[in-house]
Order: sequence, then structure tokens, then C-alpha cells
Amino acid sequence: MGEAREEATAAGSQEAELGEQGRLAAALDAVSSLVSASLSASLFPLKWQLIRDRLNRLHAGLADITVTADENGEDRCDAFAELLRDVAGTAREARELVPLSQGRHYGGGKLRLRSDLDVLAAALDAHVSRLDEVYASGALMRARALVVPRPAPGANHDDVRFYVRDLFARLRVAGAEMRREAAAALNEVLRDDEKCVRVVASDVDDGVGVLVALLECPDACVQEEALEAVSVIAGFDAHRGDLVIGGVIAPVIRVLNTDAGPAAKERAARVLCKLTENSDNAWAVAAHGGVTALLNVCTDHRTSGGQLVCAACRVLRSLAGVDEIRKYMVADAGAVTVLMSLLQGATGDAAQINAMELLAAMATGDSSVREAVIQEGAVESLVRALDPGSPSSSKAREVALRAIDSLCFSCSGSIDRLVAAGFVYRVLFLLRNGDNTLQHCALKAAHRLCHVSEETKKAMGNAGFMLELVSVLRAAKSPEAREMAAEALCAMVSVHRNRKRFVQEDRNVAQVLQLLSPDEEKPSPGAKRFLLSALMHLADSSSGRRKIMSSEHVRNLEKLAETNVPDAKRVVKKLGGSKLRSIFHGIWSL
Repeated sequence: MGEAREEATAAGSQEAELGEQGRLAAALDAVSSLVSASLSASLFPLKWQLIRDRLNRLHAGLADITVTADENGEDRCDAFAELLRDVAGTAREARELVPLSQGRHYGGGKLRLRSDLDVLAAALDAHVSRLDEVYASGALMRARALVVPRPAPGANHDDVRFYVRDLFARLRVAGAEMRREAAAALNEVLRDDEKCVRVVASDVDDGVGVLVALLECPDACVQEEALEAVSVIAGFDAHRGDLVIGGVIAPVIRVLNTDAGPAAKERAARVLCKLTENSDNAWAVAAHGGVTALLNVCTDHRTSGGQLVCAACRVLRSLAGVDEIRKYMVADAGAVTVLMSLLQGATGDAAQINAMELLAAMATGDSSVREAVIQEGAVESLVRALDPGSPSSSKAREVALRAIDSLCFSCSGSIDRLVAAGFVYRVLFLLRNGDNTLQHCALKAAHRLCHVSEETKKAMGNAGFMLELVSVLRAAKSPEAREMAAEALCAMVSVHRNRKRFVQEDRNVAQVLQLLSPDEEKPSPGAKRFLLSALMHLADSSSGRRKIMSSEHVRNLEKLAETNVPDAKRVVKKLGGSKLRSIFHGIWSL
């Protein structure tokens, strides 16, 4: 490159005699000449493409300037003049690399050529940074360039396409300030007009590629705007594939792994949320280290912030929809430990809710995962979330009940842990005091508990569930709730000790009989069937039979028997006795 250095020295002496406009023109000419010449390079085409991108940015920045005149302008213009000389010198020296990249003469070989290209790219990066510094000093101002106005609402496709293409031209080659303005303007139109999304994906040459490249821009503002633009596009099913094919996943995950700001990371997580809906693209995210990056976000939940942690959990939940990825998350990535730490240590409801939902989703249908979650103490942590004295919101308690339903009722060992942790009393409290949604969830939990074991039924009887179930039967508006309550009550009175406790309260039997009235609309046919079955259990004891026969509502059994309801006839037959025969004489032959 000796001849090039001599030429550069000679050119430098000539430029010294030129004014500012001459030096600027010489630098622009050298850059343009190198861009044109580099198009013939056949070796390392990707490296040359990156070099051309830097040259185009440098050319745009130099072409779009004016110099201010003030008292300190001379010193600052000296820095600009030095930059112009360096740019021109670098471009001239780089011309020697073009024939070496055409495959005819390697000189030092391909390794040497690749090294020289890397050095050139670094030098151009340095020049761009110096130009930005001179701009920041105030010595330079942007020249007044033609700015395409934003189309009015309802503009036709051609106007929108022209405007969006102009924005992308600025994103490709403009300086830092103009690039920020173009990125912000692009996001505005993407959010407001769906046509712009189609234009970016279909009508702009490598539009997705430009946005993907900006995801790793060192300018934090541009990076955040690029992430927002990608997030908007990812919201459209038709264009998610374009983003994935364009290579968006890897740089988005790298944002999560770097020291990028919270805003950038939150936007990156939102992009992954949209790309992985219904477990789409799960393998691509996992292959680029997404599982580890997302779990690291949850591990550092105190510094990550609630919104970022919630978004990370939503992505992990989508990934867990793939069996192999879920097994990797549990066996190799330590997901259960991370999520338990989040559940126990997160300060915000939203993060705890997402941790509970993710744990339940991971354990559903996989006994090994469910066992790992239970062994980590999930049962006790979920029951603590139901504690009336805990700061958990109504929504968090609702999710905790649903998570317990998914995790615990298919495993007898976990039921014992539930009862030992005080779950029965938590459910009873919510059944008495919760809002409508919580009461329904608590009723569902009570219904499930009643079918576990006789010991569990006894514990519920001791706690006072039967009285509450009767109250639900009388007050609930939902047919489903009334039927669950009736079935749970039937299951509980099947235990001798509970029957004895139930009939000791006079109003319990009377209220059940009252609900069997033909005029009573609340119990559905299914609920009435379970109530009659409960009366069958009560009639097994003499005290139960006496309570039924002495009730003022026993007449309801006669009416049901007259309509040939089989369960009602069986209850009456079981009651027996001459007194009852006289009451129901003529109904049927005993």
C-alpha cells in the first residue's frame, strides 16, 4: 500500500491549499469512488456490504452539513478539516483492497485480506463517531434537506409508500440525529396506520433487514425505536414470518443479555411475546439462548422491574408449550428454582401471578415436573398467598387457587401437604368472605377436596363447611355453583361423623327439604338429585329420619314422590314407619 500512501500524501498537500469546500468535495468524491469500486468485489461480500453501509452513512453525514461562524468556530473547524483529510486518506488507501477482493491477486492471502477489511470497517466507524462529536460540539449544523410530509389520515397506498420509503432512506444513511427522528416518525405511522406495516414488510427493499440491523445500533434511542417498530409489526400474524426470516430473534435476545436499558429490554420481551404466541417460533427462541436469557431476567427480578419480568414469564409460558423445551427448562435451566424464588420474593402482584401461572402451565400433564414443583415448596407458597393477612390481591388469590387445582389434586401426597398447610381453612374463609369470583374458585376447591378421601371430608366437616354449602345452595345464582355445592354436601354427609354434626343443627335438614319444593327454582335437576342423595345418607340414622319427618317441609318429598321421582320414592321408603305410611298412603304400595 506504499503507492497509496504516497498518493494520499500528495493529495493531502493539495488539500491544504484548498478551502473548506474543496476539502469537503474531495472527501465526498473519495467516499463515492470507493463505494462504486467496491461493488466489483467478489470475496467477502458481507464484509464489503457492511463497509458500504458505513461509507453511505459517512457520505450522508458529510453531505448534509453547514458550518457555523462564531468566535470559537476556528478551533472547531480545525477538527472538521482534520476529519475530512482522514476520511479522504482512508478511502484512497482502501481502494487497493478492491482488486485484492476480486480474486486475482491475494497478496498476503485471504486471512490478511479479511483482517485488512476489518481494520477498514473499524476506521470508518471511528470517522462516523468523530463526525457525531463535531456535530455535538455545535460547529456543524444540518443543511436544510427536503423532508417529505407525513400523509394525511386515509391517504392512498402510493403516498404512504413514498413517505415510508423516505423514512427508510434516512434510517439507512442519515446521521445520528436524523436517524432518531426517522425512527420515531416511523413508529408513529406504524401505530396509526396498518397500511404502513404492509409497506414496510412488502414494499420497502429490505425494510425488515434495516430494522433488524438497527436492533444492535449503539445509539440507545434508535435501538429502542427499532424494537418498538418490530413489536408493532410482530402484532400482525401475516408479517411475523417476515421478521423471523429476517433474523430478528437473535438480536432481540442479545438485547436481553446486554446492559441495555429497561425500556429496550421490555420492548425486546414484548417482541418475543408476540413472536411466540401459541408456541410459534419456540424452537428458534430456544436455539438462540432465549430460555437462559429470560430466566436471568426473572432471577434479577428486583432490578429487572415488574413489567419486564411479567413479559419474560409470558414468553417462557409459550416456550413451555413444547414438551422438549419444557423438560430442558426444568432439568437443565433450573426454571423451577428461579420461579419459586420469584413467587416467594417478588414484591409486586403481577410478577407473582405470572410465576404461579407459569409453574402451573409447566406442571400440567407432566408428573415429573409437577413433582419437582411440589418438592420445591410450591404448595406451601401458594397456600400462603391465600392467607387473609397476606398483601396478595384478589386476583393473586384467584390465580393461586387455580394453580393449586392444577398442581395438587392429582397427587395424594400433595393433598396431605395442602391440609397440613391450612388450605382447608383458607378455602372456607374465601367461601365466606371472598368476592363472587373468589367464592366460585373456593367452591370449586371445596368440591375437589370432598372427593379426595374420608379424612379430608372429616377435616372439612370439623371446619364448618356444611353450613356454608347450604348457604351457597340458597344464595348462589349460578346453576353450576349450586350443583357443585349440592354434590359437595352429598359427599360430606356420606361420612357418619359429618351426618351426626349436620342433623344437630335443626335448620340444616329443613333448608335442604325446602330447596326440594316444586316451586323452588334455584336447584337445577342435577342439584336436586344430589340433595335427594344427601337425604338418603341422612336417613341412615334414626336421628336423621326424625329430623326429616318432623320438618314442616317434608311435604315436598310427597310432591316429588307423586311425580314418580325415583330418588324421592327411595328416600321415603327408607324413612319407613306406620306414621309415614299414613302420611303417604296411596302414593305407592310398600
